[in-house]
Amino acid sequence: MMLTFDLPTIWAFIIAFAIFAYVVTDGFDLGIGILFSRLPPGRERDSAMNSIAPVWDGNETWLVLGGGGLLAAFPLAYATILSALYAPIVAMLLALIFRGVAFEFRWRDPRHRALWDVAFSVGSVVAALAQGITLGALLQGVAVDSRIYVGGWFDWLTPFSVLVGVSLVCGYALLGAAWLIMKSEGSLQERCYRLAFGLGIGTIVAIAAVSAATPFLSDVYWKRWFAWPQVLFTAQVPLLVAIATVAFFVGLARRHHVTPFLMALAVFTLTLAGLGISLFPYVVPPKISIWDAAAPTASLIFMLPGALVMVPIIMAYTAYSYWVFRGKTGHEGYH
Repeated sequence: MMLTFDLPTIWAFIIAFAIFAYVVTDGFDLGIGILFSRLPPGRERDSAMNSIAPVWDGNETWLVLGGGGLLAAFPLAYATILSALYAPIVAMLLALIFRGVAFEFRWRDPRHRALWDVAFSVGSVVAALAQGITLGALLQGVAVDSRIYVGGWFDWLTPFSVLVGVSLVCGYALLGAAWLIMKSEGSLQERCYRLAFGLGIGTIVAIAAVSAATPFLSDVYWKRWFAWPQVLFTAQVPLLVAIATVAFFVGLARRHHVTPFLMALAVFTLTLAGLGISLFPYVVPPKISIWDAAAPTASLIFMLPGALVMVPIIMAYTAYSYWVFRGKTGHEGYH
C-alpha cells in the first residue's frame, strides 16, 4: 500500500529530473543559438557550433524522456497541458526542428551559410521563448472543470507568461555565454566574458521579477513561500542564489574558465528548485495534482523498472560523451 501511494510521487520526481537535465544541458546550446547573431561570421561562429556539435543531439534526449514520461505516467496532465498550451508547444517543437536542420545544413551548404545561421538563431530564440511562455502559463494556472480544459485559445498569452519567456531566453543566453567561456579561447572567449556580464545582470533581474510576481498569482504560492515555519526553508533558496551570483561575477572578474558556467548552472538549479516548491504536488495548477493525473497503479509499476534502468544508462552515455569531448574546441567543422 505504501508503494502504491508513493508511485505518483516517484514518477513526478523522475519527470522533474528529466526536465531539469534538459534545461541544464540543452539550455546552453539553445543559448549559443540565441547569441549566434552577436558573433561575427567565420571562426567564432564555427568554434561556437563545434563546441556543441558532439553533444547537442543527446541533450534533447531528456526532452523526449520528460514528454514521453508525462504522457505515460500522467495522461490526464498531458492531455490538459496540450489542450491549454497547444500553440506554444507546437511553436517550440517546430523551432527545435528548424534549428536542427539549420545546424546540419550550415556545414553542407556553404553558399547559403548566412541563411542557415539566421535560421539557427531564430529557431533557438523561438524555442526558448515558447518554453518560457509554457512554464509561465502553467504557473499562472490552467482553467479546468471536471478534468477538462475549459479555457480559451489564447489564455496562455499574458504579461506574466511573456515575462517568464523573455527571462528564460536571457537565462539560456547566459548559459551559452558561460559554456563558450569554458570551451573557447582567444577573441571568442573575450567576447563571451563581456556578454556574460550583461546577461548575468539581466538574468538576475529577470529572476527577481518572476519571483516577485509569482506569489501574487495564487494564495497557495504565497503560503508556500512566506507562511511560518516554511519560510525558514524557502528563504534558503534566494540566499543560495545570491551566493551563486556573487561567485559567478567573481569568476568573470578573475577570468576563470569553468567557474562562471558552474555558477550559472547552480542558479538554474536553484530556480528550478524554487519552481518545484511552488508547484508540488500540482502538475496542472490549481486543480490537478499528481495523484489526480496519475495513470493506473498497474501501469506505473510496469513502467518503473524500465525507467530505473534507462535513466542511469542515459546519464552514463551523456557523461561519457562530455568526457570524450572535454577541453577547448576549434573552428574546423564536424562532418
